[in-house]
Amino acid sequence: MFTGIIETQGRVASVEREGENLNITVSADFAHELKIDQSVSHNGICLTVVAITDDAFTVTAIHETITKTNIGSWKEGDYINLERGLKLGDRLDGHIVQGHVDQIGWCVSLEEQNGSWFFTFGYEADSGNITIEKGSITVNGVSLTVVDSHADQFSVAIIPYTYEHTNFQHLISGSFVNLEFDVVGKYVARLHALRQ
Repeated sequence: MFTGIIETQGRVASVEREGENLNITVSADFAHELKIDQSVSHNGICLTVVAITDDAFTVTAIHETITKTNIGSWKEGDYINLERGLKLGDRLDGHIVQGHVDQIGWCVSLEEQNGSWFFTFGYEADSGNITIEKGSITVNGVSLTVVDSHADQFSVAIIPYTYEHTNFQHLISGSFVNLEFDVVGKYVARLHALRQ
């Protein structure tokens, strides 16, 4: 379980294919604090630490993860938003994030607005996922508030701190992102579908 409040940016040090899996090594300033079997959110994808060095750690992505997220396009040098799992008793500053990406979206547009940024993201509407005005959404692991909701796209406003401390600063129009829709909204949508 995560909050969507990014701790740090890591950088992909290597990507190695092993059968259908990908072994990804990430350089990060908290690598020395990690433990084997610990869960870490990588651009919103919950992955298990399988190896650690002083300044880097390795995780493995299976075929299912590769097909449902943008992890298959990661390459050496890419910046990754990182968050360790929520500690029991910590404040929930973002919202409840599972680290289970629902689908890939893409950056439709971005615009600087007097020091802040306004991003619009599109996604395939036939997936059944929805956003609501002022609801929560996770984009590349970042907990955000929807400010403009439509059937196949939404917008978010990014404050300077978030822009500077996440990989939003590296997104351009057309960039693919990982989306996790609000877990409460998903349960409500599922219950509504079952009653029809």
